[in-house]
Amino acid sequence: MTRAFRTRWEQLDWDAITLDINSKTAHDVERALCATTLSRDDMMALLSPAALHYLEPLAARAQQLTRQRFGNTVGFYVPLYLSNLCANDCTYCGFSMSNHIKRKTLNQEEILHEIAAIKALGFDNLLLVTGEHQRKVGMDYFREMFPVIRPHFSALMMEVQPMAQEEYAELKTLGLDGVMVYQETYHPVTYQQHHLRGNKQDFHWRLDTPDRLGRAGIDKIGLGALIGLSHSWRTDCYMVAEHLLYLQQTYWQSRYSISFPRLRPCAGGITPASIMDEAQLLQVICAFRLLAPDVELSLSTRESPYFRDNVVPIAINSVSAFSKTQPGGYADDRSELEQFAPHDNRRPEAVAHAIALAGLQPVWKDWDGYLGRQSHHQHNAE
Repeated sequence: MTRAFRTRWEQLDWDAITLDINSKTAHDVERALCATTLSRDDMMALLSPAALHYLEPLAARAQQLTRQRFGNTVGFYVPLYLSNLCANDCTYCGFSMSNHIKRKTLNQEEILHEIAAIKALGFDNLLLVTGEHQRKVGMDYFREMFPVIRPHFSALMMEVQPMAQEEYAELKTLGLDGVMVYQETYHPVTYQQHHLRGNKQDFHWRLDTPDRLGRAGIDKIGLGALIGLSHSWRTDCYMVAEHLLYLQQTYWQSRYSISFPRLRPCAGGITPASIMDEAQLLQVICAFRLLAPDVELSLSTRESPYFRDNVVPIAINSVSAFSKTQPGGYADDRSELEQFAPHDNRRPEAVAHAIALAGLQPVWKDWDGYLGRQSHHQHNAE
């Protein structure tokens, strides 16, 4: 097998890392705050309990780096849920096959209705989401739907089941710009406890997905852990940092995005194994900004309006707004189909207004010359 992050992951001792993080001192945190480039040890310090007492200087440093690298802009995107069919049984997800919810997969006509509703809201960056069902919402479905969706948006991302490298390469030719794939937890025993049936039980196939994306030349790769699933959210977040550093070094042509999903209420939901409060979430976001100043940090509608309005100006440069987590949610809102309950239900213009009040500029569209397929091809043809 080609070299992959799995080799690095096998060298990482979960318990030793947990111990290391928890034993960091104020002195370690102060050293990390002064570092120009963060070492792995510095990142552990910034994720440690000791760093919480340094939230103000940490946030100030993160904000300085964010403005320096991204100016005053914040990108907007919206998820489009194509299907809630799922062949997996996962304890924490509303789409889980054992949950008795109505199942729905959008056809071409329904997708066009959703696109019209989404465009009316002002969005131009789209994230396609499905449950994991290889047969009903696999490559055949995407081959049919990508040409329908792609012409309407300047950037197209997806968050679906892990796929093969050649499938990602084919989707790239159909206009795919990026893929989000969250490991959920990097702790294999915990992972097995929460993935009871289906292909998602294969921890390593999921872990190797970003490597397949990098090899397929996908432009943007999104990482994250489901915070609260394992007994140590700090260790899971550190593992995301290790994964990011490895990928940046190996597939330097791709761009990266980090998300910070905390467990949210859903049908048949579970109680988080470790609780991260909002101050700790801010701590983690700022730690990632210091570790990777150029990387996109994204915050979804899982978080409260108050938290988002206050934290976006510090270190976030990509947000979703008015997300509907069920198929057909924009044209026809039916919450019984949803994956999880969003916390920030404000309309996009309200979120944009709050961001503008903080002195930032909401960006609805990436500039065409870089991401828009059509003008990109025209440019190449000239």
